[in-house]
Amino acid sequence: MSEKSTAQQILKLIGGKENLASAAHCATRLRLVLNDTDIADTAAIEDLDLVKGVFTNSGQYQIIIGTGIVNRVFEHFAAAAGITEASTAEVATQGASKNPIQAVARTLSNIFVPIIPAIVASGLCMGVLGYLKTNHLIDTHNFWYYLLDMSSSAAFIILPILIGFVGAKVFGGTPILGATLGGILTHPDLVNAWTIGHGFPSVSLFGFHIGLVGYQGTVFPMLMAVWFMCKMEKLVRKVVPNTLDIILSPFLVLTITGFVSLVAIGPFGRLLGNGISTGLMYLYTHAGVLAGFVFGGTYSMIVITGIHQSFHAIELGLLGDPKIGFNFLLPIWSMANVAQGGACFAVIFKKRDKKVTALALPSAISAILGITEPAIFGVNLRYMRPFLGGLVGGAIGGAYVVYTKVGMTSVGLTGIPGLAIVRNGSVVDYITGFAIAFLVGFIASYLLTSKKTAPAS
Repeated sequence: MSEKSTAQQILKLIGGKENLASAAHCATRLRLVLNDTDIADTAAIEDLDLVKGVFTNSGQYQIIIGTGIVNRVFEHFAAAAGITEASTAEVATQGASKNPIQAVARTLSNIFVPIIPAIVASGLCMGVLGYLKTNHLIDTHNFWYYLLDMSSSAAFIILPILIGFVGAKVFGGTPILGATLGGILTHPDLVNAWTIGHGFPSVSLFGFHIGLVGYQGTVFPMLMAVWFMCKMEKLVRKVVPNTLDIILSPFLVLTITGFVSLVAIGPFGRLLGNGISTGLMYLYTHAGVLAGFVFGGTYSMIVITGIHQSFHAIELGLLGDPKIGFNFLLPIWSMANVAQGGACFAVIFKKRDKKVTALALPSAISAILGITEPAIFGVNLRYMRPFLGGLVGGAIGGAYVVYTKVGMTSVGLTGIPGLAIVRNGSVVDYITGFAIAFLVGFIASYLLTSKKTAPAS
């Protein structure tokens, strides 16, 4: 079935455009808000060739298609429905549940998911540069060295600008003002916290010394600052006369927010971010294998809720912390994903059914490439026991990569593609952990699942 036909069938089976409130898509799924979910023929949608699974989460009717192809299916879907794409934030708001934890996680996800391509590109450049330097394959005075060096650090240096732009969209402010606020917090006149030595310049304000330290590469200071800016913008625009709005409102918003951010929000946000990073580093250092076991064994359960997308904020905090500088959480998530792929492969060997294989094989391959939703929702959760087997594999694999101190230089890539951002010296241990997670997930799933185990739905 073609992408166009799939899109048209999905629209028909959800009850037509009359039943569609709004629509968006993420990296793998169509995210729909329906007026009446009961009208949708979920079973028929799941039988479509390009559909890997369907589930409802936080009021959203989510149809798993897969990386890349989901973009093209959505284009045809939007054309057939006669709609323009709503932002994921708008869809999340319309389909929101009353769970405050999920609400916060959705907000963070909406901010950081669009930023991931830039971070992944920087991480890949960092990996290539590290390999070339380690093996003395590049002259540090070479043009290509400078290009790779700038490319590997650019996204982290301007991270507050990226967060400011996307965050303002999510919080209901003006994106260009959010980006400008990020520029204020990363201004060249502020000392780069990454390269600061002993002491830093400061200015006196009402008897207090305000450090002129920038927020390059930080996450939480900018998140808090752009949220405050959007609140301030709404208040200012209510007060300023319409005739002066275009001139006076941006000036007041940036001046007030910039002042509050540099004096209060920035230092507090830095303290909060450093506290989270330090706490995780303490667990990583002292709890070690146990932490990897627990995180790896529970990550796939967190994926079901969608909260896992909010972890990007914490991972970026680890990368931006000069005392840490690498991502030790992503290898754990990668092991959990690979283990679900192994569990999905086990279903193929256990069931020996052509229809099951047709669904499970591409889903399992997708999982070892880092996209687990097809395997989790399309296969493993249907039979439940394979999902539990995947949890076991994730726990063992997670414990191993923590024990061997595997780290990554970026966010967003797991499974086989994750090899591109693994730190130098950790590649062999990453591949070993990959094999352990996959095999344990496969074996546990194979032993737990019987040929007679029926799907849950």
